[in-house]
Amino acid sequence: MKKLALSDEILLEIDKPARYIGNEVNSIVKDWEKTDIHFAMCFPDVYEIGMSHLGIQILYDMFNKREDVCCERVYSPWPDLHKIMKEHKLPLFALESQKPVKDFDFLGITIQYEMCYTNILQVIDLAQIPMLATERSIDDPFIIGGGPCAYNPEPLADFFDMFYIGEGEISYNALFDLYKEWKSSKKSREEFLKQAAKIPGIYVPSLYKVTYNEDGTIQAFTPIEDGIPAKIEKQLVMDMTSSPYPEKPLVPFIKATQDRVVLEIQRGCIRGCRFCQAGMIYRPTREKDVEVLKQYAYNMLKNTGHEEISLSSLSSSDYSELKELVTYLIDEFKGNGVNISLPSLRIDAFSLDVMSKVQDIRKSSLTFAPEAGSQRLRDVINKGLTEEVILQGAGEAFEGGWQKVKLYFMLGLPTETVEDQEAIADLANKIAVRYYEIPKEQRKGKCQITISTSFFVPKPFTPFQWAKMYPKEHYLECARTVNEAVKNQLNKKSIKYNWHEADVTVLEGILARGDRRLGKALLAAYENGCLFDAWSDFFDNEKWMDAFAKTGIDPDFYTLRERALDEIFPWDFIDAGVTKDFLKREYANALAEKVTPNCRMQCNGCGVGKYKGGVCVENKN
Repeated sequence: MKKLALSDEILLEIDKPARYIGNEVNSIVKDWEKTDIHFAMCFPDVYEIGMSHLGIQILYDMFNKREDVCCERVYSPWPDLHKIMKEHKLPLFALESQKPVKDFDFLGITIQYEMCYTNILQVIDLAQIPMLATERSIDDPFIIGGGPCAYNPEPLADFFDMFYIGEGEISYNALFDLYKEWKSSKKSREEFLKQAAKIPGIYVPSLYKVTYNEDGTIQAFTPIEDGIPAKIEKQLVMDMTSSPYPEKPLVPFIKATQDRVVLEIQRGCIRGCRFCQAGMIYRPTREKDVEVLKQYAYNMLKNTGHEEISLSSLSSSDYSELKELVTYLIDEFKGNGVNISLPSLRIDAFSLDVMSKVQDIRKSSLTFAPEAGSQRLRDVINKGLTEEVILQGAGEAFEGGWQKVKLYFMLGLPTETVEDQEAIADLANKIAVRYYEIPKEQRKGKCQITISTSFFVPKPFTPFQWAKMYPKEHYLECARTVNEAVKNQLNKKSIKYNWHEADVTVLEGILARGDRRLGKALLAAYENGCLFDAWSDFFDNEKWMDAFAKTGIDPDFYTLRERALDEIFPWDFIDAGVTKDFLKREYANALAEKVTPNCRMQCNGCGVGKYKGGVCVENKN
């Protein structure tokens, strides 16, 4: 039995001690002494969130398939344990061996959302690793970051030795091989980083210099040494069918956010919504073979004991073999008590037929994401949904037995007007009207329509990366406008309205498009006690504003101004496939309220044709 890093007394003092003890089903425990490379894989949020993340499951399985690599996991300690670890000077540890993270060769951190940035500093701090990359010695782990937020790594540049741009299945083997060579060579830490920077997809912030104009915008971003690439090209898995995938995924001890088998059916999206970063950076769309997916489903259910299987995709309806896959899953597993979850489906006749077979219609809600209330604004964001299609889908759902509908919208979108905001309530009312058009004897009581609005945040590598944001007061006024419009609807009793916090939105926008000057504010915020900022119970906007004031950062510079088309962005050194010229054209199309067809209909010259594969019309001409 391994020795736990926490005593029984401490485990009894904290909430959910099972977060920290390891030994889960399908966890991999290797002999530390018989492996050359020790990699601590971190999700900087609480265990239940991190254990639901597919990317970590894939890399954990892939790394441990190498005989020379021992990969273990670490998550952010909840505030109760954080306090105890600081008081007792206990070092953060990995779950499998309970060894201190500082004893590993690498600390890999997945960066999934901006509001986890202070948790990243928490992990480094509790691990007792020097916070700043410049202060680390040859005895400290190399800290490497990846994930969607690595497409603008600059706010975190001070704290990371490296970032990996793209999908992890491609270049990590080369990095591990280089590390073994370097370790035996006895060369300096800096020499390893110089060689690592030449591996495709690896960005080493210390090897690049940033200069600024008088107005605070970037003047130049350049390598400081010869042989270091000026552009970092994202790495993509083009053959999804044969790429690594965990057929024995980890099974959490306590209920996780997504406690189920996850089948990744494809990566990327053909739709081209102008607000969506994932739809741009994961282009081109690449599908997995349906026969392989069937086998994965069988093996993963057998190896986990899970009672639910979920399809993972940005837009499941666009998977070309969806009908065959779903029919197989229903026929093969539904009779065995296995639930089948089908997120990201368009609401059409086929989807409704399938969902009627896998859901309890009386309890479940159907989800629509129109994102904007008016057709004009849906054209601006290139949503590709007409009011006719929305009402038709809702009508078919109601006639099929559903009575609960969830509607998701964004507020604060480019060109948005009060009329667009009020149109959200109008659309919800029209959906309710459609329900009450069904003869009373065929209805199952009142319909329930829940409107949820979030506030728009411009993200790198989207056509809206030039757009301005607004003060929090503006966002709250938008929400009040929708709320009043709901009250004025004929079917207001059937409509419920929820909206998100505006403070968090503004901070997310600052971090999403920030540069490396924000590092000092991030550190000040963490020292002020900011932690678990994505959790409303812990988020403290005043502490963040104090951190910006202490470090001389003007938040408005990062949010309230529209960027010039020729401005150099902090992320322009990354080649994400989609070109800046394409994004500019799409921004112009947005302002002209012009819809761009999806990738299966025509090629729009986005730039990803160079990858020579996937669902890409350019490759088939």
